[in-house]
Amino acid sequence: MGILKKIFSNSRSTEDGIFFSKMENILGFKPLNIEYYQKAFTHRSSNKVDKNGDPMNYERLEFLGDAMLGSVIAAHLFNEVPTGDEGYLTKMRSKIVSREHLNELGRDLNLIQFVESKVPVNHFGENIHGNIFEALVGAIFLDKGYAYCEKFIMKRVIIPYVDIPKLEGKVISYKSLLIEWCQKEKKSFHYEVFDDNGNDGQKYFGVKLSIDNKVIAKARATSKKKAEEKASQRAYFVFQEKINTK
Repeated sequence: MGILKKIFSNSRSTEDGIFFSKMENILGFKPLNIEYYQKAFTHRSSNKVDKNGDPMNYERLEFLGDAMLGSVIAAHLFNEVPTGDEGYLTKMRSKIVSREHLNELGRDLNLIQFVESKVPVNHFGENIHGNIFEALVGAIFLDKGYAYCEKFIMKRVIIPYVDIPKLEGKVISYKSLLIEWCQKEKKSFHYEVFDDNGNDGQKYFGVKLSIDNKVIAKARATSKKKAEEKASQRAYFVFQEKINTK
């Protein structure tokens, strides 16, 4: 029994050592408490609990990391764009911490490789990449404090990805942009969503987007949200010149 315990202990130590080494490469510094980072990659399906019986997964760290990202990026924009008003700064921050961008960050670092879960990786939604990136930022804050958190965000987010002139022209949501334009121009709009199942067994949704009672664009996707966004993008290109002059 003692031999088995020793073998298991050595195996666990080896796994922790490999994880520690990989974390150090991603973070750019040595973690103090590796448990924060292990928790940052624990999916709720693992059904783990801490010593107090509370759920142990990355969701609370995700919440904390989201706040840290928002804080550091807000401070950066405030300093870099002294003429930007509140509305401008808010929009720019939203572009940097958009779900699409956070997913890209998580994929670039291949964070999915560390996730402990009872759910197969191919069953995860796309947002898992951004969620665990936020959880990692939360773990850094708890482990090393704000200064290290800020340094990591500068290195991994702001320096390689934040180009303010390019961001100014980036559209996060074509649907939001189109609705805002319709409201300003006092145009009526309507999204008609319907099931549009194909022959491949995959469930699809179709969308017809009408403006002033005229169908402007149609789209098809695996979710209502994606179909509406795709239809909105197509409608945007129809009215692009008018929208961009407003």
